[in-house]
Amino acid sequence: MTAISLKQIKKLYGTVPVIHGVDIDIASGEFLVLVGPSGCGKSTLLRMIAGLEEISAGELRIGEKVVNALPPSDRDIAMVFQDYALYPHMSVEENMAFGLKMRSEPPGEINQRVTGAADILKLQDYLERRPAQLSGGQRQRVAMGRAIVRRPKAFLFDEPLSNLDAALRVEMRLEIAKLHRRMQATTVYVTHDQVEAMTLADRIVVMNAGHVEQIGHPLDLYRKPASLFVARFIGSPTMNTFPVSFVESAGNNLVVQLSAGKAAIHVQDRSSSVARTITFGIRPEDLTVCDAGDAWFSGELVVVERLGSQTFGYLDAGTEKLITIEFPRAAEVQVGERISVRGEPSNVHLFDSQNGQRVN
Repeated sequence: MTAISLKQIKKLYGTVPVIHGVDIDIASGEFLVLVGPSGCGKSTLLRMIAGLEEISAGELRIGEKVVNALPPSDRDIAMVFQDYALYPHMSVEENMAFGLKMRSEPPGEINQRVTGAADILKLQDYLERRPAQLSGGQRQRVAMGRAIVRRPKAFLFDEPLSNLDAALRVEMRLEIAKLHRRMQATTVYVTHDQVEAMTLADRIVVMNAGHVEQIGHPLDLYRKPASLFVARFIGSPTMNTFPVSFVESAGNNLVVQLSAGKAAIHVQDRSSSVARTITFGIRPEDLTVCDAGDAWFSGELVVVERLGSQTFGYLDAGTEKLITIEFPRAAEVQVGERISVRGEPSNVHLFDSQNGQRVN
């Protein structure tokens, strides 16, 4: 197991910066997920760790060694790609063994490692098949097996599940989680799917336009997002957010004016908050139906989604976007029904509308 350290890592294409001074310390054995929208720089950062992209500035350490100038073959890491990258003319066994043969490992050692990886990934019955005879999930297992047999210092995954259908993504997500629990290898995993990030990661790095927005444990990011970007990106359905006006109240409370009523929100530094334009945020599960006199939002339900285990409603409350509400799964709510909802002030998130940062 090996730690990985990134210090002020930058990437420029010509004169155009795409990674802006990233600092991340990845502990030995940690499962770290880089998540963000397309074009945020997460795959570029992963490829710099792998040695497939040149580092423009900063320092990258794998273990105790600075590896900025080290070629990929000498970094002792294994990468699993989105498109499997299997040799179509080789069997599963040959695909998994190919890298070891190129390193001139003894045949007995190669056979032992391939057999062990096949056992971990339940590929024993497919070793003689070629990739064209496998399902998408089985091909991804072979790609993972090819990485496992190398026994690298770290595993790098670049959106490995994005080509699979929904059911296979769930299955392979479980396989990856079990694999990490069994091997305890340092792992860096790139995805744009925040559900994958939340369910797999020890820690998540949320990236936006080449910057790190926040690093933390999954539930810390969910419960206390550091910025408006993180608040909207982490969570499904997304957090309800919209600009609000407020009046100052006694002590460290701000009275926020909402579409159907007012909410008194406690802040640590009232003086700095009062001078700002505020964005109000609350998650769908933190809103409950109430009497009209106590409401924060009132309006008509325009859409109801019944997902079996969950029921979501979308309320037209006169705000710039519909308000998403999570109801009890058996709730008898109908499209066209007028309802009122409110939340607890302790569940409210406030953000500076100008810079997007959290207001504590």
